[in-house]
Amino acid sequence: MALKGYTGMRWGEIVGLETAFVRPGAVRVEWQLYELDTGELVRCPPKDDSYRTIDSMDWLSALVANHIARTKPKPCPCHGKTYVFRGQGAARTGGHQGAKLVDVARRAGVSTGTVSNVLNHPERVTEATREKVEQAIADLRFVRGGVVPEHAAHWRRNGFATWLFTPAVSGWYPKKAPQEPRPVPLLGEPWPGVPARGRGASERADACWLPIAKGLTPHGLRHTHRTMMEDLGTEKVLMDERMGHIDGSVSARYAHVTPGMRKRLMFGLAQQWESALDARLAMCPTSPVRVLDGLLRARQGALQ
Repeated sequence: MALKGYTGMRWGEIVGLETAFVRPGAVRVEWQLYELDTGELVRCPPKDDSYRTIDSMDWLSALVANHIARTKPKPCPCHGKTYVFRGQGAARTGGHQGAKLVDVARRAGVSTGTVSNVLNHPERVTEATREKVEQAIADLRFVRGGVVPEHAAHWRRNGFATWLFTPAVSGWYPKKAPQEPRPVPLLGEPWPGVPARGRGASERADACWLPIAKGLTPHGLRHTHRTMMEDLGTEKVLMDERMGHIDGSVSARYAHVTPGMRKRLMFGLAQQWESALDARLAMCPTSPVRVLDGLLRARQGALQ
């Protein structure tokens, strides 16, 4: 959600962002995917025809470009367009079918190739490493050969908020019949914890996440971006442009965005991002999340 928090894009614009509109240093908003009550996602113009180009910091452009290179998105079956983000398999929207190979690798502190060797060619692995991997398999209740669902073409607003965003910011899974609200059960290693899945997850857990921003919603990140710009002293005309708002006042006709305005905003947002990374580095210099781990290592290198 870094893209949403640092651009103020609407949810439909994020889900409907096509790779063709991702450019170095900018994102072009041309379309959105609007979710009907039936669950159908309709490709349509952005709200109030708010077509716009949103400036992007170098680090954010790199993050999006690396995501596209890593996931290699293909045209979706519903619209025939290639989107930056895709959803998760239906089985992972609440069923938590269990740990994956990468979860075992993180738990044991080894590569996925090492885990594969333990499963298929144990003679190639030292006894100490094999024991670590086997213990991780037992802790996570990893089931070899489990069916991995296909990725859904697109995220659904409710599914994303319920099973990913809300647990991440509040530390709790929300109420979803027949289950009551409950803490996210965690295995303590590797830090900051791996969510325990499957039957008996709560009994196997070592801890649960503490809330980061209880009550925050995906849409709340759009408000957050506006507040960040206010705090940086950004001119209203530039804030309206980024948010896709239209100011119909007479005074707005005489206000125009300048290169200096854009430069100051990019500098201020970059500083806020670096401060956030520094705060995270102070907690722990690494992360089991590959993308975040790479960002932390790069930031640490820049500070040395």
